[in-house]
Amino acid sequence: MTSQAHVIKTRLPSPPPALPDLLALDLPGLVDAAGYPGTRDIPAISYLLSLLALKLTATRRVSHVHDVAGDPAAALFTGLTALPKTTALTTYSYRVDHARQAAFLTALDKAAIRLGLAAGEVVNLDFHAVMHWGQDPALEKHYVPSRSQRTRSVLTFFAEDADSHALLYANADLAKANQAGEVMAFADHWKTVTGHDPDLLVMDSKVTTQDQLWALTERGIGFITLRARTPKVTAALHALPAKAWTSMTVARAGGKSRTVRVIDDPAAKLSKYPATLRQLTVAGLGHDEPTLLITNELTAPAKDLFARYAERMLIENELDAYISGFHLDALSSGVPLNVDLDTTLTVVAGNLYRLFARDLTRYQTATPDTIWRHFLDDPGTLHISDRGVTCALNLRSHHPQLIDAGYADLKTPIPWWNNRSLQFTFPPR
Repeated sequence: MTSQAHVIKTRLPSPPPALPDLLALDLPGLVDAAGYPGTRDIPAISYLLSLLALKLTATRRVSHVHDVAGDPAAALFTGLTALPKTTALTTYSYRVDHARQAAFLTALDKAAIRLGLAAGEVVNLDFHAVMHWGQDPALEKHYVPSRSQRTRSVLTFFAEDADSHALLYANADLAKANQAGEVMAFADHWKTVTGHDPDLLVMDSKVTTQDQLWALTERGIGFITLRARTPKVTAALHALPAKAWTSMTVARAGGKSRTVRVIDDPAAKLSKYPATLRQLTVAGLGHDEPTLLITNELTAPAKDLFARYAERMLIENELDAYISGFHLDALSSGVPLNVDLDTTLTVVAGNLYRLFARDLTRYQTATPDTIWRHFLDDPGTLHISDRGVTCALNLRSHHPQLIDAGYADLKTPIPWWNNRSLQFTFPPR
């Protein structure tokens, strides 16, 4: 930080507004808990902040450093005079192993629970394949929905709080040989965070195996997942009489409802699951064949179980919003990063946006792209002095909500600025 007072115009004011929420999450404590390394010239927290500065702007990372490196707001955000160069960021990302990411996420989830950002009572799980656009024989082939094909990619795994939609966990240290065990890895992670197992995991049928489902049952963890429609199962359903089905009205997004037909079978069997399961067969969802849900939740109302799974189906949209908004689909970008660290930073960025938005009326569940366009993509002026930094934001149509949320009254000491304070000003309304 400079010791002289001066004024800087900036096009990218987005990192400074994230600082109060980073302090709420206790980023310095998270970095210490993870044991992230630093260098003589760049502390560990400045490295993490440099990578976050790239994630929190809407510039695609294929050109990030060239577009952002010269912006004073990004440098100020990190406590440095300029962002590290591409080679330094790439090299640093490969210095940190998965154990550090795991420790960081454990500390982050404890902070999210403390702040009321997540409860983790019901957790949605899903995989996402990050496609590689070049030629790399070391990568396995996974199915990439956006390409409708199996191609070389890195398989990532995410866990999302079903109620708040905050990301809780991510892992890119996966291979086909161990991907089925990621469900139990998350359960272990959550027990480390909270001292108890998650109550209910909701997932697609391809997330894990029947053996792992039985391990969840033995551990007392509830689950809801899909069952594949085999020709034998489908034929048996078609043979059932009409009176076997029960009509049910279920809620839909937007407050609407839908009438479906349901068969609730409490004693369904799977080939490798050594006990019976509850199976909900649901017709009337717009598919040619009924949807089959299986669960070890035996007493919950069928309507509640179906509603929970219907909410999980939105996770693909949520993940797409995070992945596109925070540039995770960039294995061949101009700033190639260790994907495991990249996914961890995506979780951090997602939590920051959720914290930022939760006091903004009608924006609590907005996507990162919407929040960026409405509140952060705006020129501003930085007034820097020995006592602190004032970020003067140009007033836009949505900025009165920032004022109502208390940003005009904030005065936050920033530890990596030698405790200089940060405050915001707005033109008169």
